Amino acid sequence: MAVIDQRVADQYALYHGDCIEVMQSLPDERVHLSVYSPPFGGLYHYSSSERDLSNCPDYATFMEHYRFVVRELHRITMPGRMTAVHCMDVPTSNSGCDGLRDFPGDIIRLHEAEGWEYCARHAIWKEPLAVRLRTMQKNLAHATLVADSTKCGVAGADYLLVFRRSGENPVPVAHPTGLTEYAGDRAIPPELFPFRGWQGKQTENRFSHWIWRQYASCFWDDIRVDHVLPYREARDSDDEKHVHPLQLDVIDRIVTLRSNPGEVVFTPFMGVGSEVYSAVALGRKGIGAELKASYFRQAIRNVEAAVAGRKVNAENHELFRDQAA
Repeated sequence: MAVIDQRVADQYALYHGDCIEVMQSLPDERVHLSVYSPPFGGLYHYSSSERDLSNCPDYATFMEHYRFVVRELHRITMPGRMTAVHCMDVPTSNSGCDGLRDFPGDIIRLHEAEGWEYCARHAIWKEPLAVRLRTMQKNLAHATLVADSTKCGVAGADYLLVFRRSGENPVPVAHPTGLTEYAGDRAIPPELFPFRGWQGKQTENRFSHWIWRQYASCFWDDIRVDHVLPYREARDSDDEKHVHPLQLDVIDRIVTLRSNPGEVVFTPFMGVGSEVYSAVALGRKGIGAELKASYFRQAIRNVEAAVAGRKVNAENHELFRDQAA
């Protein structure tokens, strides 16, 4: 495998290199689930490497190169299993006042062309002022409303698109006692806790039924936006914008719903290691590839924290020892 560096342990394998070359070294049909955020169609630029998808000269070239990622993921994924893509609509320019491109729709059509079945779309709500303060989008400023509201924008949702690989799944993803943990900001009603881990008829498992109703919704409105892994030390001085890792609640939900403990979860765009961290923390094996050196180094620190049983404090993004573990 042509990688710059790597860190491999029993529970994870982290590779510093081109995700295509990493995937080409993996055997057919051995990954049970993949979760990732692709570069958002040129919206952000993460490094100066010519191998970085975010550095494609235009959107059409980006989609042409991204096709190789989708194709390789199909090859390495077990039949009937899933890939989950975190994405959003992207602006047609960086001015913040122009039109939008249907990036999620293009992702869906690309996956279908490469043998994936489109299964689900979860919309992840974002608070407009928080988006404005984080991204400094002019079209979300109140001043734009005052001056010319035809130029106002919308704090668009993120989307988690779920696809199923062609073929029959040989190993069901089962939850014999239902769902026992909830990833999100909404409080579980106290009267339901006696049903947690219910051993009887699962039609009576009110605890799991409550969680399932939240997870099965197409609209996830209680994702903790700042419940992310530590990432500030991974930012380089030339990073264009405030890049925010994928929220752990999103990853935890999809890993829990779409994979069994002990199975392999892969991410081709690892960043600071969020998907591998969640996989390891939830008892899976994580594999990740990352091209940017500073992100790779931070991913090692974050994933090793998961192995050591340290969790993320949603208030300050720091890792701490879980006393209940």
